Amino acid sequence: MVVNSSAELTDDEVDRIFRALADATRRDIVRRTLAGEASVSELAGAYSMSFAAVQKHVAVLEGAGLVTKRPRGRERVVRGNPDAIRRAQRLLDAYEQIWVARIGRLDALLDDTPPQQ
Repeated sequence: MVVNSSAELTDDEVDRIFRALADATRRDIVRRTLAGEASVSELAGAYSMSFAAVQKHVAVLEGAGLVTKRPRGRERVVRGNPDAIRRAQRLLDAYEQIWVARIGRLDALLDDTPPQQ
């Protein structure tokens, strides 16, 4: 079974997405910005870290394609990218199918094994 077709995500894209999502703050930023767009200043106010640190988190997420950032006056507004999340979910679904099939084969193998004394 092919897990990642070139039409979905490249290996580099997969690496960037899952590295970005490996951090709890970045996962929270994605969650917040999928619910509604927020300025970097608004996001920074939600965390006990510097504005610059939040900007760096947003930059990592933007590099992974998980959020987009656009200017609004003097602010930069961040919006989650649901399409990138769906693409990552399809990849995870493909991995799940592989493991479900393996478990099914293991169950079938164990069903054919006589009970041990």
